[in-house]
Amino acid sequence: MYAIIRTGGKQYTVKPGDIVHVEKLDNQLGSEFDISDVLLVGGEKTHIGAPLVKNAKVTVVVTKQAKNRKVIVFKKKRRQSYRKFKTHRQPFTALFIKSISMDGQVAKTDEQPRVMDMVEIRAAKIQAKIDAKRARLDNRSESSTEEVEKKVTKKAAPKKKAAPKKASGAKKSSAKKTKKAGTKKAAKKPSKKA
Repeated sequence: MYAIIRTGGKQYTVKPGDIVHVEKLDNQLGSEFDISDVLLVGGEKTHIGAPLVKNAKVTVVVTKQAKNRKVIVFKKKRRQSYRKFKTHRQPFTALFIKSISMDGQVAKTDEQPRVMDMVEIRAAKIQAKIDAKRARLDNRSESSTEEVEKKVTKKAAPKKKAAPKKASGAKKSSAKKTKKAGTKKAAKKPSKKA
């Protein structure tokens, strides 16, 4: 058995055991309620509503209240120096379809809804990151004490001064350049003999 329901101005085809993302509803997480806006019920016999099917309802459980992925909203008018950049995340509610019933006929699922509290999941992820950072800092502090000891021993030892560089090599190279330049100019001049 399947049904077509209407919620949030949109229509969804659902079966027992499905999870559907609909426009945000103001229901508590884990709450169970009935949707009576059923437009069609299909199965062995199809019942089409005018506009709704009488005595038909779909029982659902709220499993998640969250936001969709980020969407980029970019507006531009060419040659007008007009550009706007925004982002948007649309809130949604995930519904677990528990049963569809109409005139004594009931289609149920054996699956149990898995309720996910996004606030708790997000808090757990943040706490895990904090714990990992603390562990890294603890490891770094242990290794830094060893590095400090090495630096102290290096400072105690006398430093050797580097030998000064010779400047005479620069003069030789410039003299060579002038000689080469002079020979090239002499080679380019053509000799005229009459």
